[in-house]
Amino acid sequence: MTYDLYIGDRTFSSWSLRGWLMLKAFKLPHRTHLVGLYSGTMREDLADMAPARLVPVLKMPQGDVVQDTLAMAETLHEQHPDAGLWPIDPSARVFARWIVAEMHAGFGALRDACPMDLSHSWVDFPVSDAVQADISRIETLWSEARSKFGSGGPWLFGSYSLADVFYAPVAARIAGYDLPVSAAAQAYVSAHLADPLFRQWRAMGATRSYDPHPYQQALKTRDWPGPAPLTARAVERGPSVNAACPYSGKPVTHFMECGGVIYGFCNAFCRDKTINDPAAWQDFMDVYQS
Repeated sequence: MTYDLYIGDRTFSSWSLRGWLMLKAFKLPHRTHLVGLYSGTMREDLADMAPARLVPVLKMPQGDVVQDTLAMAETLHEQHPDAGLWPIDPSARVFARWIVAEMHAGFGALRDACPMDLSHSWVDFPVSDAVQADISRIETLWSEARSKFGSGGPWLFGSYSLADVFYAPVAARIAGYDLPVSAAAQAYVSAHLADPLFRQWRAMGATRSYDPHPYQQALKTRDWPGPAPLTARAVERGPSVNAACPYSGKPVTHFMECGGVIYGFCNAFCRDKTINDPAAWQDFMDVYQS
């Protein structure tokens, strides 16, 4: 049973991030297909999924097509009731569905003023009253979840759930625009920034560049506030310490240097996503640490 997930550009598509996390975090087998959200080919790329017209789109193994992350979430829970997508405790599950639905339908001021951009963080972003009201409401929901159900882990309901999937782009916005939040909320944001899956998504997005860059603002930028990546760079040739790509097992053709050692990969994408954040990729780190 393998799903096909159609996503937009990783650096900017918050909805696509949700779709990918709900498959990846719960180890549901899938293939990912990139749709031209910013290149103008999205309609053509999704033609076979009609009437779906927005990313992400999930194609079921039996051929059914699901658009919209809330519909995807419930469909996947129905197909995989033991995967842990929703909290096990009934009261926690009720509240998780509530805050996911509120996030899915609300926080318009935050969405409009702070589009997701994982390439950097803005400095001195002016926070409007409407954005502050959204942030205050988000903190209330996070605090309620953590205080009632969050023992046993860093996530809203202790263990990672669909609630964290849906609030991952919110955490990215708080980080990217350096929005003022409490220490408790900042700790939850930091948990997302340090999550290997979130780091992998961001590293894959950074393999692409944009000219012009979407969502430009007349503000200074700073480096992304997540964990500092290991320093790595592309090099023209080997030999590398590994003969097979850490991800595919295929012979290496592209190379990078990290810590004075040359590593090989089967294509430019495998190499470049690793350069962007080597420690996010356990398959690479197994080679690195050996």
